[in-house]
Amino acid sequence: MIEVVYNDRLGKKAHVKCNTDDPTGDLKKLTIVRIETHWDKIILKQWYRTFKDHVSLGDYEIHNGMNPELFCQ
Repeated sequence: MIEVVYNDRLGKKAHVKCNTDDPTGDLKKLTIVRIETHWDKIILKQWYRTFKDHVSLGDYEIHNGMNPELFCQ
């Protein structure tokens, strides 16, 4: 089990616990509880790479305590 930290740059911070074999789409659905926006409007990025919903967190090498960038459309 890992913990991913999000900061939406609007004052909201979310700590989400998930597994490394979970897809990023499921991570978005866990994030909406704390960020209060629809999961389709969330974009997760790290540097120039945009995360796709069907790829697992382990494939993107997301580990415990990482801070991917969170954007809301």
